[in-house]
Amino acid sequence: MPTFFARSLKLAVLAVAVMAAGGCDRQSPAAPQPESTTAAAEQAASDGAETFNGTLNIENRGSLMPDFALSDPSGKTLRSADLRGKPVLINLWATWCGPCVLEMPMLDKLAEEDSGKLRVITVSQDIQGAEKVTPFFAARKFAHLEPWMDPENALSMHYGTGILPTTVLYDAKGREVWRMIGGHDWSGPRTSAMLAEILAGS
Repeated sequence: MPTFFARSLKLAVLAVAVMAAGGCDRQSPAAPQPESTTAAAEQAASDGAETFNGTLNIENRGSLMPDFALSDPSGKTLRSADLRGKPVLINLWATWCGPCVLEMPMLDKLAEEDSGKLRVITVSQDIQGAEKVTPFFAARKFAHLEPWMDPENALSMHYGTGILPTTVLYDAKGREVWRMIGGHDWSGPRTSAMLAEILAGS
């Protein structure tokens, strides 16, 4: 009986955390990813089912960027070592995640506005890889984002938040500054304040 109650309490806490973070749960023991379409994700978010109320977390401040290798649909590879020397914002997302989909145009705009000072990297966690990511990017014609993919979910496992989107800021030396767990309005004044210190030194 104690085990049953402990398990129930853990699930309840997880549910509250997911709702509070305004993101998509990645810890569900069911199917690895929902089969909902991008259009359905966008509709759910616009209907108010998902909101931008992510949680800013600085518990891992100072941690070094993990070693990783990402790929794009053409087979090009991006390694963590390629990102040193400039602040980097790494955004983990998926086509089926409502808040993730709504964030993408704002991240594209952010990449444009802070070009030369901040690199914005969006990393799809869709296990179908290019099959999902290529049409998503083609339909939206992002001008400043590249379709990087992590179909093995290695970065998601490393960060261990269990929630998409998860966005992590690193300084020019590859040290973590903060992470945003859940959806966030990247076009708002809060973002400018959150990035000010790092961009001032770049």
